[in-house]
Amino acid sequence: MNVPKRIMQLLVILALLFFCVLMALYPSETWHASVRGLSIWWDVLFPSLFPFLVLSELLLGFGIVHFLGTLLNPLMRPIFRVPGSGGFVFAVSCASGYPTGAKLTAQLWEQKLVTREEGERLVAFTTSSDPIFMIGAVSVGFFHNTSIAPILVASHYLAAILVGVLMRFHGRPTAALPSESPPAHGLHRNRFLNAIYAMHEARQADGRTLGELLRHAISSSLRLIIIVGGLVVFFSVIMELLVQTGWLGILYTLTEQGLQLAGLLPSLSHSLVGGLFEVTLGAKEAGTASTSIPLVFKVATAAFVLSWGGLSVHAQIMSVLSNTPMRYGPFLLARTIHAAVAPLLVILLWPLIMSKSASPAFSENTLVPSISTHTPGWNVIGITGIKVFVGMLAILLCLAWIRSYLMPKRSEK
Repeated sequence: MNVPKRIMQLLVILALLFFCVLMALYPSETWHASVRGLSIWWDVLFPSLFPFLVLSELLLGFGIVHFLGTLLNPLMRPIFRVPGSGGFVFAVSCASGYPTGAKLTAQLWEQKLVTREEGERLVAFTTSSDPIFMIGAVSVGFFHNTSIAPILVASHYLAAILVGVLMRFHGRPTAALPSESPPAHGLHRNRFLNAIYAMHEARQADGRTLGELLRHAISSSLRLIIIVGGLVVFFSVIMELLVQTGWLGILYTLTEQGLQLAGLLPSLSHSLVGGLFEVTLGAKEAGTASTSIPLVFKVATAAFVLSWGGLSVHAQIMSVLSNTPMRYGPFLLARTIHAAVAPLLVILLWPLIMSKSASPAFSENTLVPSISTHTPGWNVIGITGIKVFVGMLAILLCLAWIRSYLMPKRSEK
C-alpha cells in the first residue's frame, strides 16, 4: 500500500517541477492565463458565491437550517436518504453553484446533522452549476442564443435530481441521527411546531452573538472563495502551458479517435478536452464550435461539461471535504453519472422545449465578447440567485407538505 502512494507522490512532485520549468519558459503566457483566471473568479465566481456562503453560515448559526430540515425531512429522507437539511443545501447550491453544496455539507457534518454516507449522497447531487452562468455566460455569451437556456437549465437540474435518486443506494442503511429525533419538548402533531422547537434548540446550542456569527461567516467564506480563486487561476495556467507545449493537441487527437469509434462527431473534441479541465473553457469551445455541427449536439456537449464540472471544480470539492471523512470516490461516480445523463436529457427534451425559430442574442458578425462583457452585473447575479433560492425552497416545502399529509405514517419513519 505504501509503495503506490510513494510512486504517486513522486509523480506529483515531478509534474509540479515540470510545470515550474514551463512557467519559466513561457512567462508572458503564464501571466496572461493568470489574469484570465482571476477575471473569471472576480467577475463570475465571487459575486455568485460569496453572498450565499455568508448567508448560509448565518442561517446555520441561527438554526434556520434545523427549522427547514424538520419541514423537509418527509421529502428528502424517503427519496434521497438524506436529512431534511439537505433540501436547504440543494436550494442554495442551485442558486449559487459549486462548491457551495460541498461547503454546506461539510458544515452539516461538523454539527453532526449528517453521517459520512449521507454527506456523500448529498454532495453527489448538490454539486451543480448556477443558472446565472448557464444563462448569462453559456447561452448568451458563448452560444449567442437565448433559446437554449431553458433546455440547458432543465437538463442540468433534472439530471442532478436523478443522480440524487440513484445515489440513495450508496452506503448502508443507518439510523436517524440525534438531531433528527423529536425535540425535548415532546413530539407534536404539528410539524411546524417541531420545526420551531428544533430551531430554538439549535440556536441555544450555538450560543454565538450576531457579531460573532457575522465575523465567522465572513472570514470562513473569504477563506473558501480565495481557495476557489486560486484553483481557478492554477488550472487556467496549467491549460495554457499544455497548449503552448502541444500536449493538449495529443489529447485532442486521442479524443477525436475515441469519438470516431463511438460514432460521434470528432469536431467536438476541443470542447470535451477543455471541459475535462475547466468548465468555462469547455463551454466556450462548445459554443464556438463549427456551424456545421447541429445545435443539439453542441448544447449536449455543453451540458456534459457543466455536469462534469472540470478538474478545477473537483479540486475545489476535495479541498472543502479534506477535513471530513467523506470520500472522493462517490463524488467522482456521481459526476460521471451526471455528465452521462445530462446530454441524453438534452436530446430527449429537444423536440419538446426547443422551437424551430432560434433567438440569437447577437448577430452572426458580432465578435465573441470576453468574460467581462457578457457577465451580468453583481446586482443581477444577487437578485437572480435569491429568486432561485426562494423558488426552489418553496417548491421543496410544498412537496414535503403534500407528502407528509398524503402519507403521514411513512414520512415519520
